[in-house]
Amino acid sequence: MTSDLFKETPLGKLAYSVAGAVLVLDQASKAFILHGIDLPIRQQMLVLPPFFNLTMVWNRGVSFGLLKAGADLGRFALIAFAAFVVAILGIWARRVDRPLIAWAVGLVMGGAIGNNLIDRPIYGAVVDFLDFSGLMFPWVFNVADSAITIGVVLLLIDSLRPPKPDASKKA
Repeated sequence: MTSDLFKETPLGKLAYSVAGAVLVLDQASKAFILHGIDLPIRQQMLVLPPFFNLTMVWNRGVSFGLLKAGADLGRFALIAFAAFVVAILGIWARRVDRPLIAWAVGLVMGGAIGNNLIDRPIYGAVVDFLDFSGLMFPWVFNVADSAITIGVVLLLIDSLRPPKPDASKKA
C-alpha cells in the first residue's frame, strides 16, 4: 500500500513544469549576463536609462540582499535551509489540488533551486543584475527572485480565498 504522501495529483506535474521553466530561464539569463555580455567586468549596462539597467551584484544575502551571509557558515546554512524548503515544496507539489497553488509552488521551488542550490554553491553568492532603481526600486534582483516573489504573492492570494465547500458535507 502506498502512502498518500507520495501520491501525485495531475497538478503536481504542472508545479514541476513551472519549477523547471523558472530554473531554465533563471540559469540561461545568468549565463548570458556572466558569459554573454561579461557583466562582471562591465559592472553596468544602460538599457533603458534612467528606468532599467543591468547592474552586476553578487548577493551574499537572502532575497534582494537582505540578511547578508558573508561567511561560509552562513552560505552553507542558506544552502541547507533552501534544500529543506525545496524538499518540502516538492512533496507539497505532488499533492497540490488547485492550479493557483501549483503555479505558486512551482515558482518558489524553481527560484529557490536557481538561487540557492545552484548559484550559492557554484559562485559563493547569487547573481543579481536586474536594476530598476530609476523607478525608485532600490534592489537589484534576478529571474529567480522574481519567481519566488510572485509565487509567495500567489500563495497569499490563495489563502484569502474562501475555502471550497466540502462535497461530503453537502449530502
